[in-house]
Amino acid sequence: MNDDFWATVHRVIAGAAAYITDERDRVLLVDPNYREHWSFPGGMIDPGEDPAQACVREVAEEVGLSVEAGRLLTVSWVDALARTPYPVVTFMFDCGQVRSDTPIKLQAEELDDYGFFTPAEAEGLLAAHAYERLLATAAARASGGLTYVPPARPAG
Repeated sequence: MNDDFWATVHRVIAGAAAYITDERDRVLLVDPNYREHWSFPGGMIDPGEDPAQACVREVAEEVGLSVEAGRLLTVSWVDALARTPYPVVTFMFDCGQVRSDTPIKLQAEELDDYGFFTPAEAEGLLAAHAYERLLATAAARASGGLTYVPPARPAG
């Protein structure tokens, strides 16, 4: 195929994130210093990585935990994000449970804080699309299923 074809192909940004909970089933979230809302440990998939590898690497870099990327829980699609030129597809993996007193070593260049939160507490911290992913991810873990989280559509 020629370069003209590839210039017409739709592009997306691919990311991977971890669903990690504590002994009280609260989710681990991090507070990035480069955006308004909290998020899940995770990030962009680097060249040569698959989503599970990226998830494990990002968790180690961001919070200093050595985890395994378990079952894929959700795949989400978000478009029309401010300052993002393409839609974002995120693969969310079950990375298990850790005790809430587990030492966390934050990546100081990118993160200001972390915590374990209930879904109700997380709603005020996460962007709306990330909160929808949290709810879908928790349900997928509980049911043993896999969930696709589509972009929010305007009412009407």
